Amino acid sequence: MKVPLLSAANWGGQPLHTRGNFEGYVNAGAKDKWLEVHGIEHWTHYYTDYGLEIQKRFFGHYLKGEKTGWDKQPKVYLNIRHPGERFVPRAENEWPLKRTKWTKFFLEPANTLLSPEASDAEGKVSFEALGDGVTFLTRPLEKEMELTGPMAAKLHVASTTEDADLFLIVRIFDPNMKEITFKGALDPHTPVAQGWLRASHRKLDKKKSLPYRPWHSHDEKQPLEPGSVYELDIEIVPSCIVVPQGYRIGLSVRGRDYVFTGDTGGRLSNMKNEFTGVGPFLHDDPRDRPVAIYGGTTTIHFAPGRDNFVLLPVIPKK
Repeated sequence: MKVPLLSAANWGGQPLHTRGNFEGYVNAGAKDKWLEVHGIEHWTHYYTDYGLEIQKRFFGHYLKGEKTGWDKQPKVYLNIRHPGERFVPRAENEWPLKRTKWTKFFLEPANTLLSPEASDAEGKVSFEALGDGVTFLTRPLEKEMELTGPMAAKLHVASTTEDADLFLIVRIFDPNMKEITFKGALDPHTPVAQGWLRASHRKLDKKKSLPYRPWHSHDEKQPLEPGSVYELDIEIVPSCIVVPQGYRIGLSVRGRDYVFTGDTGGRLSNMKNEFTGVGPFLHDDPRDRPVAIYGGTTTIHFAPGRDNFVLLPVIPKK
């Protein structure tokens, strides 16, 4: 596709729209292409004055030959997200941002810590796949930290069965350990970012994969040998959050969907389920996830040479 492209993404539409927007923008063949990213529901920005003004300038420039100022439009225009649904617009030149400081936060088994320092500690952490999993937390941040961009994780995992589903959730918690969630494209309580991988689909396309973007080929099924340890590279959909000083970053590793535990208040009349953090995109069909296979025990293994970490896109201030 070589026609001019304007991709309007939403930080909170992770299970569907967000991934498509970023992948479409990065891989489009168009020379003239732009990326805009907003928050909250799609309609709050895209269908009101803010979004209509951007669209009219884009279409006026290319379809009507009008002088709309689009020739000065930054290639990437991000609404940087802060807790409390506060957004600060910022112009950028590319995606992912060139100044990104790709930072590994390592999982530690003894105290379920998420640490910027690697550890040689041996151990393992197990969880029931259909339970709430395990959450690894940083210490309170000494200073504000912006995370903007794609993310990825590497885990060394064993299962008691021939397969396992991994659900990874990047979260933030305030100093009182209250989780901070955000309005999503549909769901009123979405976490910062989410990623998914079925262990039997762990095979990577080596030519397409990047450190921050594992690319799974999905061209064959590779069942697990129960008890054997496998290295899994897991994509986490791009997101954005400025984490305040004193807050903690968390990574939850689960075998089922994220569930917001408070009063959700989220439901649409044409959708069967109450929204609990992932909108209508649930992974609970027993035909696809029989308990005999996906209801086992999953174990993360730790040892020298088996680093388990999440790669986060830390953005230094300009």
